[in-house]
Amino acid sequence: MPATTIYSAQKIITMNPSRPVATHVAVRDGRILGAGTLEELETWGDYTLDDRFKDKILMPGMVEGHAHTMEGTLWRNVYLGYFDRMDPDGKVWSGVKTIEAVLERLKEAEAQITDPEAPLPGWQLDPIYLNNVRVTRQQLDSVSSTRPIGIMHASGHILNVNTKALELAGLMKTGLNHPGIPLGPDGYPTGELKGPEVMTPVGPHVGYERALTDCDEQGLRDFGKLCVRTGVTTITDLAARLTDDSVSMMLRVTGEKTYPACVVPLRFFLGLAPKDLVAEVVRLKGMSTERLSLGRIKVVADGSIQGFSARLRWPGYHNGAENGLWYVAPEQLSEIYHLALEAGVQVHTHTNGDQATELAIDTLGPALLKHPRRDHRFTLQHCQLADAAQFRRIRRFADGLQGSQMRGLVRLEAFGRGQGLRNQLHVGLLDRMEWGDVTGGYCITQPLRQRRGLSARGGSPCL
Repeated sequence: MPATTIYSAQKIITMNPSRPVATHVAVRDGRILGAGTLEELETWGDYTLDDRFKDKILMPGMVEGHAHTMEGTLWRNVYLGYFDRMDPDGKVWSGVKTIEAVLERLKEAEAQITDPEAPLPGWQLDPIYLNNVRVTRQQLDSVSSTRPIGIMHASGHILNVNTKALELAGLMKTGLNHPGIPLGPDGYPTGELKGPEVMTPVGPHVGYERALTDCDEQGLRDFGKLCVRTGVTTITDLAARLTDDSVSMMLRVTGEKTYPACVVPLRFFLGLAPKDLVAEVVRLKGMSTERLSLGRIKVVADGSIQGFSARLRWPGYHNGAENGLWYVAPEQLSEIYHLALEAGVQVHTHTNGDQATELAIDTLGPALLKHPRRDHRFTLQHCQLADAAQFRRIRRFADGLQGSQMRGLVRLEAFGRGQGLRNQLHVGLLDRMEWGDVTGGYCITQPLRQRRGLSARGGSPCL
């Protein structure tokens, strides 16, 4: 008979309503045999008693429904977030509260780089907490005019770069006409780039060739450390390119016995025609393992609210900003939905603005009529301005939702400043609860807080 180990603990939260707490848990073949008292578990036969958790509280691992493994890689760049944040090795980085502090931290990092041609990448900038003051290329030029610099925003939808980066990408010129490339009074780009269409060509010049969407091997290992620190044992990677090389790496790393989490990466929709996209995801699904669950699609319909690149219905942005960016054409979204439903492939769609949510709803309805699938589990991510009428329509689809509700409320209050009426009309938190919304976290912008006294899988304490 396989060996059985019984672990004792100060308290074990079982999530079983009929037995919510226990003092011991029995494990055999890497699986939980049972939870209860020592006397109850002794009936399973010979065992080894392990007291390493006797003063800890044990609980099932957390499931994080919206995260990005690229965070593991991003920690090798300069942290420029507003809030204090712990890195994979346990160091707490203080938040930067002003644009001046952002530039000072970049200057400190630049002084440590010995290669004169190496880029200087930063991440997690969020101007919404800095009175919506935008960073310009001239300000980044004050850090270095000879080294390419790029700062990814917390939303992941905007990249700020300096003049050198624009020159390397061939964008430092007048006459550009693209909604994702704002121009200054001099007719040249301001250095703020919105959306993957314009961020992707510049990314390689500023250290973001891979980390715009994907992690590398060290990043995936560091991401595992972040999971341990927050007690997460199943976590998504919501927008990965999933090239053959990256899938091979992820299979190898997550296949190691010591890797602490099951990763669920979704294939980013850009780069393949809908027919090829669905076929590729079906192929990847067949490669899934216990620790790497493949076979899903991530579509991004619009940008971010705080970057004014989300798509809003009338009356649009309170400050008069132009409407946001479409990342997907209606015909493209329709074809993806139809083919995915036919193939039994789950699709997550990012919709920040209410106009983007409306497009997803309008598109999913006809697709479901043609390809009925009761348990399709299609998911709309964020839905930050969806109203009650939209949630009623979604409910009829038995649609899954992940609305970043609290995050949406905080951000709208922060950037609205006088937009209170529109916020009250469209945020509708109580309406969301009424229609069965599922609240999700967001690893890149809203990390899970520390849980002292808890233990994650593998016996590692959550510090």
